[in-house]
Amino acid sequence: MSVARQVVVEADGGSRGNPGPAGYGAVVIDPATGKPLAETAEYIGVATNNVAEYRGLIAGLTAAKALFPDAGEALRVHVRMDSKLVVEQMSGRWKIKHPDMKPLAARAAAILPPSSVTYEWIPRAQNKHADRLANEAMDAGRDGRQWEASASTAALDTPSARTPGTPSPVQGPPGDQAAGAARARAALAAARGTAAPAADALFSLAEEPAESGGEPAESGGEPTDAHPAPQQSAGAPQTGWGAAPDLGAPATLVLLRHGETALTPEKRFSGSGGTDPELSAVGRGQAERAAEHFAALGTVQEIVSSPLRRCRETAVAVAARLGLDVRIDESLRETDFGAWEGLTFGEVRERYGDDLTAWLASPDTAPTGGGESFAEVAERIAAARDRLVARYAGRTVLLVTHVTPIKTFVRLALGAPPEALFRMELSAASISTVAYYGDGNASVRLLNDTSHLR
Repeated sequence: MSVARQVVVEADGGSRGNPGPAGYGAVVIDPATGKPLAETAEYIGVATNNVAEYRGLIAGLTAAKALFPDAGEALRVHVRMDSKLVVEQMSGRWKIKHPDMKPLAARAAAILPPSSVTYEWIPRAQNKHADRLANEAMDAGRDGRQWEASASTAALDTPSARTPGTPSPVQGPPGDQAAGAARARAALAAARGTAAPAADALFSLAEEPAESGGEPAESGGEPTDAHPAPQQSAGAPQTGWGAAPDLGAPATLVLLRHGETALTPEKRFSGSGGTDPELSAVGRGQAERAAEHFAALGTVQEIVSSPLRRCRETAVAVAARLGLDVRIDESLRETDFGAWEGLTFGEVRERYGDDLTAWLASPDTAPTGGGESFAEVAERIAAARDRLVARYAGRTVLLVTHVTPIKTFVRLALGAPPEALFRMELSAASISTVAYYGDGNASVRLLNDTSHLR
C-alpha cells in the first residue's frame, strides 16, 4: 500500500487590464514545514484574470504531480486560492458556463484524480507567494522576457503554509459568516494556546455607530475603536473580542438601490434584459436626498455603479455632491428577467404560470426566454464582492445597484439560503451596509434604511 504524500498548492493569476497583459504563479508547499518545494510562473500574453487564475491552478497541479510522479492516487493536494470563482467551480458547487473557462477547468481536472484534490478559498493576504510570482511573470512580460526561477524573490517574507500546531484551514469566501467566525475562534485559540472556544463565549454584543439610525451591531460583528473591549482583571479569562488579533479596518460596502423609475411603483419586472428606464421625477428627488445624506455623513470614499441608466443617474447625483468620480462595474447589473421584463407578477403568472412556479421553487431556474437564474446572479455577485473587498480594503465604497444584487450581497454575508431573497424588502433609494473584515467575516450593519427620504 502506497504511503500518502500530501502537499499544498497555492496559485494565483492576474491581468493588468482584464483583459490585458497577464501572468500566473504557483507554489507547491510542504504542509509540515511550510517550505516551498517548487515554484512556477509564466507570462501568458493578453488574457483575463479568470484565464490567468485557471492557468495558475493548472501549473500548480502539474508541478505537484511532477514532484511525486510515482505516487499515483496516494498523492493528496490541497489547493488554496483567493479566486472564489475557480474554487467554487472546481469544487463542483458552481456551473462553468463561460466558453473560455470550460477547457481550462477540464485540463485542471484531468491532471490528478478528483478524489486527490481539495480546494479552499483564502484571503489575498494569505496568498502573497503566488501573487508575487504572478506579478513577477507580468513584469517579465512587460520587459519582453519570460520569468526565471533563479531571479525570483517571491518566497521572501511570505510564509505560505500553516506550521505544525496552528489551527487547520477553515474554508469559506469573504463574507462567509461561519467561516469568518471559525477563523476568529482559531486565532483566539492560537493566541491563548488553548482549544478554540465555543461560539457563545466568542461573541459579545457591542453598540456601533451605524451609517444612520444608531443600529446595534449583529452578534458576531466587530467593535469599532469607539467601543473598546471592557477592562478585565489580571488572571481573568478573556471574553468577547478583547484578545482578537487586529483585523484592521474593514472594506465597507454601502449598498444604495437606485431611485424610482416609471416601472417601480407599478412593481413591474425591470432587469437588465429589457428597456433601460431613466429615473422618474420622484426618483430624481430620491437621488438628491440620498446625495444630501452621504454629503452630511462624509464617509463615502469611492462610488461604483451598475451600468444601467437608473443607477448611473442616481450615482451621478451623489458623486456631484461628494466631488467623486463614478466607476462602472458590469457585475452590479440587475438580473435579466427574460420574457418577463416589463410585466407585473400577476401578468407573469397568467402568461407563464408553470415557469413562474418553477422559478420560485429553485434558484437554478431562469425566467422564461433565456433570462438569468438567481444562482447565476449569486455567482456573479460573489465574484464582484471578492474583487471589490480586495480593491477597497479598509475603505468605504458606495455601490449603486439593484434589488437582486443588494439582496444577494446581504444573503451571502448572512450565510442565508437562496429563498431568503423573497423575505427581504428593499425600497427605492434605500441603503443597506455590509462590512467585510480581513479574516473573512462579514457584518451586516444596515438593511433597507429609508430615513434619509423622509
